[in-house]
Amino acid sequence: MKALLFMETDGEKVLGGSLELISAAKALDAEGTALIVGSRVAADTVANLGTPVIFIDAAADCDTLTEVLSQMVKKENPDIVLLSNTSMAKDVAPRITARMGLGCVSDVIGMSKDDGKVIYTRPAYGGTVLEHIEVEGTAVVTVRSGSFPKSEEGSKAAVTEKKVEIPAGAIKVKIVDKVKDICEAVNLEEAEIIVAGGRGMGNAENFKLVEELANVLGGVVGATRPPIEDGWICRSHQVGQSGKIVSPKLYIACGISGATQHTSGMSGSNYIVAINKDEEAPIFEIADVSIVGNVNEVIPVMIEEMKKVKEEAK
Repeated sequence: MKALLFMETDGEKVLGGSLELISAAKALDAEGTALIVGSRVAADTVANLGTPVIFIDAAADCDTLTEVLSQMVKKENPDIVLLSNTSMAKDVAPRITARMGLGCVSDVIGMSKDDGKVIYTRPAYGGTVLEHIEVEGTAVVTVRSGSFPKSEEGSKAAVTEKKVEIPAGAIKVKIVDKVKDICEAVNLEEAEIIVAGGRGMGNAENFKLVEELANVLGGVVGATRPPIEDGWICRSHQVGQSGKIVSPKLYIACGISGATQHTSGMSGSNYIVAINKDEEAPIFEIADVSIVGNVNEVIPVMIEEMKKVKEEAK
């Protein structure tokens, strides 16, 4: 089985979710080849992990990537095309699929083989059920970040540079300017620790406790929709169906009831700590540690204890 792994970059380094694709291919005993567009530094990084790399020096906009990937799928003829489930991949994957008449499965969290056939597992209906999908022919698959471990460094593999001609008609959109909100610097998808607050925090002033705890732990702040709609924090911090899908090592849910719209975006976390005054809150059903109490009383105690631990560790 041949796998083509599209490694998305931030312009220089490979995104963490893309590095997981190497392990995803190995889980299927597939012969993986990485495709990197635009960043030679990223190409060398992946080659050092023991995965052969095809490097193409081209722009990394959606139209160009669609054309590059389409041509490479034709040339390489892989059995499976893997992409990390990023915003870019959500645009590119269905376009390649439609253009080439392939199968497509999005937001995959597991892959396995059964009688030589690949079974893709993905959450559906807000994560309340899991779908097991089989695709005839080549499949274009986006993989949820955190579903597989990042590949460890191995023996150096080769980097092969190839040229791809981009027809003028393939570029439909021209980016003339970018306006970036300061909040967009938040990288929830690759955070190892996330402290998230919900409606139960009460108000914007109380929500600052979430930010303080995240700062003490060296983590990132997340939020459910209500705090964002009330203006306590900007939208780029939203976790859930209409926000970011995350899978950190530690997720602390503060004043979050556990509605499906939110838990579908964080249930893949390695370890979940939930704080809520309602002992029957749905969030406790998926939590590893459940703390029943007023978040505005519990969090200050946690902050002080964490500070003590950090001082003792010095």
